[in-house]
Amino acid sequence: MNFNHATVDDIPLISCEPPENERRHLVIWLNGFSGSKESVKTDLESLAEAGFVALAFDPYQHGERLVETVEELRDRIRGNIRRNFWPILAHTAEETSKVIDWAIGNLSVEEAVGMGGVSMGGDISVTAAGIDHRIAAVSALVATPDWLRPGSFEPPGEPDETAQCCYDRCNPLTHLEHYVNCPAITFQSGAEDQQVPPDGGQRFAEALSSTYANCPEKLKVVLHEGVAHGRCDGMMENSIAWFSKWLGT
Repeated sequence: MNFNHATVDDIPLISCEPPENERRHLVIWLNGFSGSKESVKTDLESLAEAGFVALAFDPYQHGERLVETVEELRDRIRGNIRRNFWPILAHTAEETSKVIDWAIGNLSVEEAVGMGGVSMGGDISVTAAGIDHRIAAVSALVATPDWLRPGSFEPPGEPDETAQCCYDRCNPLTHLEHYVNCPAITFQSGAEDQQVPPDGGQRFAEALSSTYANCPEKLKVVLHEGVAHGRCDGMMENSIAWFSKWLGT
């Protein structure tokens, strides 16, 4: 499958087209922490084969946007997750609108789009859906809407002023009002995940139950038994089915 390359402002992206389709629905799919847009090419191909225009871009400080080596990135983030990771989530979620604007103008996609990803990519996707209401469907794999991640075995660190501002304006669980348009959101979580505990998605769904009272089927948490922090068989298939249900192909 051929991949097209482009840059929106300073955001490098790749996209691929479905073999045939009558309607052009975009799905943005993002990589996990320390990965890149190229690391999700297989997922993009799966989405395109299912009939979607599939696109990935390098999150802030990732891929072609690295400001250090990958190992240095990993060490810095793990050294203080709240100070160094929260800005990545917020900055990437907030710049997603630029990519959607570009895709509508250059790929002739419909305005309602899907978005998802693995771990960090899923965190970003849920956050972005609360910022840009053109994101109509989200599938977040081993991800959380609660940036505090209570119960995680990873030392969280402490935020500085910049990171705290990112949390204060973007953290999904403390901004339920961002989801009054009821985007279709599914969490595909590992039941045994102790790095990104799956109860974040459950608490989010419970907190939004009144908002989604007329469409509870649009908010779904799927726990994969025996799975820790990693994707498993069924997660991507469920994601494609979710996008097909709420976007069509």
